[in-house]
Amino acid sequence: MDKRDAGQQRCRAREFEAFVAGAAGRLLHVSTLLTAEPADANPRAQRLLVAALASAYARWEFLRGEDPYDRTRQELAARFARTSWHHRRRRGGLLAALTPQERLVLVLRMYEGVPEEQTAALLGLPVQRVRAICARAVSHVDELRRAPAPPSRAAVAS
Repeated sequence: MDKRDAGQQRCRAREFEAFVAGAAGRLLHVSTLLTAEPADANPRAQRLLVAALASAYARWEFLRGEDPYDRTRQELAARFARTSWHHRRRRGGLLAALTPQERLVLVLRMYEGVPEEQTAALLGLPVQRVRAICARAVSHVDELRRAPAPPSRAAVAS
């Protein structure tokens, strides 16, 4: 490796480190929402994010004007979709009650603001299907939010 290649490698590494410093927190939150794990105990979400970031680093020099956040989010969503059978109902709030597909569509559409058409293309689904899944997920979450809270353990014990 000559000096020029070494310099390019260092520059690439610095650019990627800057990207990770700015985007990792939000991407971890997205990953945590997808896996429906608690924010303070999210090993699957962390593994999902590390794999997506590793893939992004491997393709970093080939992005050529593409948005690295968007590409990494796409990779994160694709990896989640491929491994969603691992992410069945987990303790993690309202989203844990949704199916993995509902969580994926809801997080992409509502939290990340990805348009229906892009979400459909990413998941290989018709736009109408994405719209229906999102509507069902929003309705389900809304029902859960309105439901009365279960009694506390102290109230049950007395």
